[in-house]
Amino acid sequence: MKRYFNTEGSCNPERHYMVRLDNRVNCIKELLVDRKKYFVINRGRQYGKTTTLNALEKYLEDDYIVLALDFQEVETGNFADGVIFSRTFAQKLSEAFDYVRADDQERLKKKLLDFVKENPDGGLDKLFECLSSMCKNSSRPIVLMIDEVDSAGNNQVFIDFLAQLRGYYLKRDKAPIFHSVILAGVYNIKNLKLKLRPDSEHQYNSPWNIAADFDIKMSFSAGQIAGMLEEYEADRQIGMDIKTVAEEIYQYTSGYPVLVSSICRQLDEKLLREAGFETMQEVWTRKGIAAAVKLILKRSSPLFEHMAKQLDTYKDLHNMIEDILYRGKQITYSPEHKSISLGVMFGFLKEENSHVVIANRMFEMCLLNLFMAEESGSDVYSQGGIDRIGFIRNNMLDMDLVLKKFVEYFSEICSEKDAKFVERYGRKFFLLYLKPIINGTGNFYVEAQTRDERRTDVIVDYLGEQFIVELKIWHGSEYKERGEQQLTDYLDYYHKNKGYMLSFNFNKNKETGVKEIQIGDKTIVEAVV
Repeated sequence: MKRYFNTEGSCNPERHYMVRLDNRVNCIKELLVDRKKYFVINRGRQYGKTTTLNALEKYLEDDYIVLALDFQEVETGNFADGVIFSRTFAQKLSEAFDYVRADDQERLKKKLLDFVKENPDGGLDKLFECLSSMCKNSSRPIVLMIDEVDSAGNNQVFIDFLAQLRGYYLKRDKAPIFHSVILAGVYNIKNLKLKLRPDSEHQYNSPWNIAADFDIKMSFSAGQIAGMLEEYEADRQIGMDIKTVAEEIYQYTSGYPVLVSSICRQLDEKLLREAGFETMQEVWTRKGIAAAVKLILKRSSPLFEHMAKQLDTYKDLHNMIEDILYRGKQITYSPEHKSISLGVMFGFLKEENSHVVIANRMFEMCLLNLFMAEESGSDVYSQGGIDRIGFIRNNMLDMDLVLKKFVEYFSEICSEKDAKFVERYGRKFFLLYLKPIINGTGNFYVEAQTRDERRTDVIVDYLGEQFIVELKIWHGSEYKERGEQQLTDYLDYYHKNKGYMLSFNFNKNKETGVKEIQIGDKTIVEAVV
């Protein structure tokens, strides 16, 4: 069977094209497991946690007995109380011995099964006495792995279990226990506590303060993506420019594992013989990647559904992300801030230059689509849809006319609004106006590196043609001239001779309208409202 790009479940290098994890699992072993650390692999959905655990389990098997559990396989009723949980845990742990290589595995397995038989009323205290005895009599140190700990997050008995683990960890020189414990899930242990006890007195009082920091990078670099593509190219002989393709995939995903695999899967399986993609060499290009991203964003997926669900649950997080996307608001990064902490934990946000930013371009595009869908009944969105037919000529987008019509419309609806209203909502209104014009055919994204509270660059892609539109809050002529130079520099980067600037000007003596400005060999169409 040919290897393929996998987007469902754990990846296996024998069946799937994937980034090699040798360096990652070696770092985890040397920096954490060998040092007897207890830690949590806490990352967003589909971030490669289970794939990492499987690779680590295999990597450790020569030096350790690795017992791997998945709490998704434990029914909710088994968390009802300490007695039921203890018996279930011992049973599951005994079954995990069937997948390890150790001379004494049957003897150790029997200890667990004897506990189940002989302690019908035994709770967590008795369970840990059994576990301590098992670890003491093992020929090799025992490492415990538990995947999907989120499944236990609303159960007090699991918090009690963690407290027992913590107690044995602190006295393990006297009472042997697991050499290392590895938990994996989206929610970190502090937030499991928060889910159980929302009252402020207890919400940050975690029993898992013994956990070592897990700082191992799990996103992929452009170089790692290129390494995966080299294996694919060796098998398929496509003739792609590996470095260029890898860097472009990274630009969209920032190395988020499932997004990388999703783009590659679309390129490998979906685009060939679509319009403009007659050969696989044409597919594996920047143009092909843009088309693949468009296909991914058109369909629902577990990751994007999870994103929508969490934003619906956490309204403050929703509002924060909306401010970042629409207003370019600069928010100082603080891991103690609840909404920031949640956004980072879910994988939607990250820290960059001491500020909070959206984790990757594809998330930005998905979030913008979500926010605009929420306001698709607004007058601005509707007006863009009404005006759309006049902007498309011979399957080409007339961006000059888009700006002209927006200036007319915005000046009409906002003539009585104050500066604060325009500054807060102006860029949002333009994006809402633009969305139905290109919807279904084109796409756009906000260039994260240029976004701030005064400037936002939007890259519009319509049937392979790109338009660079700078949205700017006007703050005097000197700032305007600096903005024009920034835009010309940006046009050089994209190898474009024409760009667009939409300025929201609060000067009472402003001159609204659209005009062309020539700066060197660059033409800038400037619109002022």
